[in-house]
Amino acid sequence: MKNNSNKIQKINKILIDHFGIPKRQNPLPNPLDTLVATILSQNTNDNNSYKAFNNLKNAFSSWEEVAQAKRSTIERLIKVAGLAPAKSKAIKNLLVKLQNNSPKLSLDFLQEFSNEEAINKLTEFGGVGVKTASCVLLFSLNRDVCPVDTHVHRVLNRLGIVKTKTPEKTFWQINQNFPDRIAHSFHTNLILLGREICTPTKPKCKICPLQKICNYQEKNFEDKSSSAKKRILLLDNIGI
Repeated sequence: MKNNSNKIQKINKILIDHFGIPKRQNPLPNPLDTLVATILSQNTNDNNSYKAFNNLKNAFSSWEEVAQAKRSTIERLIKVAGLAPAKSKAIKNLLVKLQNNSPKLSLDFLQEFSNEEAINKLTEFGGVGVKTASCVLLFSLNRDVCPVDTHVHRVLNRLGIVKTKTPEKTFWQINQNFPDRIAHSFHTNLILLGREICTPTKPKCKICPLQKICNYQEKNFEDKSSSAKKRILLLDNIGI
């Protein structure tokens, strides 16, 4: 892992030179906000999940109120994020289970656990996978953990950092002794790279800042400018 650690730090520096240092919320968002927002973000874009998250926050004064609401009401409010039946069920069940343990809904108990223990605790809830759990650790608990979505998984495989078949396998491999204090910038800038440059098809290799250290064998050097649209980065904007 040491060689990968060095390469991860080199990639992080190059990406910061290209995209800048991603801004973080200060103070960090509430862990429960982050968990619900990440559930809403599954299989949709950040703009739609942001709208769905705000719909919930504007309709209720607290997560305790959401826990008492009908699932059909939650489903209607989050419809814009897609997969509303499944996501409303996951959110409702999560909140009810938390409320069974404590009247005041909170994920503060995660502070006492290691990264792996906290992920295991969170993935006990239906609809919460490793990526969703790791987002809570990074964005709300400031842990040195790099979540892996489809973009991060694709880019890291093309770069040759990993040779894995699934995002979850990529996650466990790269998060063995992940370098200190760079997880947020590394994760966020890799997502920007995956959305704007290292796309699933016809990646824009000619303008990629990582071109010289990339192992991808099917590089595309067509001279086309990026047509990427600016998108909100959901987990750095919830609660604003």
